[in-house]
Amino acid sequence: MILTVTLNTALDITYRVPSLRPHSSHRVSEVTERPGGKGVNVARVLAALGHEVTVTGFAGGPTGREVHERLTGTPKVTDALVTVAGTTRRTVAVVDAGSGDTTQLNEPGPQISPDEWSAFQDVYADLLSSASAVALCGSLPPGVPVGAYAQLVRAARAAQVPVLLDTAGEALRRGIAARPDLIKPNADELAELTGAHEPLRAAQDARRRGARAVVASLGPDGLLAATPDGLWRAAPPARVQGNPAGAGDSAVAGLLSGLVEQLPWPDRLTRAVALSTATVLAPAAGEFDRAAYEDLLGRVAVTGEVTAA
Repeated sequence: MILTVTLNTALDITYRVPSLRPHSSHRVSEVTERPGGKGVNVARVLAALGHEVTVTGFAGGPTGREVHERLTGTPKVTDALVTVAGTTRRTVAVVDAGSGDTTQLNEPGPQISPDEWSAFQDVYADLLSSASAVALCGSLPPGVPVGAYAQLVRAARAAQVPVLLDTAGEALRRGIAARPDLIKPNADELAELTGAHEPLRAAQDARRRGARAVVASLGPDGLLAATPDGLWRAAPPARVQGNPAGAGDSAVAGLLSGLVEQLPWPDRLTRAVALSTATVLAPAAGEFDRAAYEDLLGRVAVTGEVTAA
């Protein structure tokens, strides 16, 4: 079982409009609603790849109940979200069908009490006992300590469960010091962490700060990986237009599934780039265009070098 942690779960709402114009009214041509938050999106993609996944984190209020209901019956996904008194947030993506651009509005999330945080840690510890790997994903809701991910990384390492961390800002800065097996920042998050704006230099610096491996998202240019086994870049054959929401989460799913399956790094990166690109072509985060993904698997370009052991 792969475990994904989404402390700040959401109900993701995507509006599609013919053209997004500031200061004007719009007729929405299409609406989709999905359980969301980064780890939930990762779980949905992992399940589509055939992996058994358990989702944990927080959910509460009417929005949280809807998230629970929509997760129920999802093949290969087990709902282990911890109920809280506050109301789960909503995120709204407005997709301009003409340009392909997306405008994202993210609510902050519910206030988490010390007792709720303590209850979650007990659930997490129990779930680690049967996990083959864990992904810690996304922002921290109000009330959760800024060092929360560092605590969760240390717990995973103590349980000898490989751990991937995908967050940003101070949560990433503190989490990386606990020595996760892999972090997956985007270029801006990596620059904020290290102060270096050249991705390769920044990735190597992040490894010195504690991450065993670093895979940086370079947007439409693909991924850069700095690992104990070598340095690689992986790029899609061409840029695509669509909704980029969730593309990074699909990359995490590709990396995590490759880790569990013990694939070599070039194959993990190929899968991650193919999934993230196919997600841009899908209507909502946590989904990917299956035909595009299978086509892209044979066309992702991976270049780099192996480091001698």
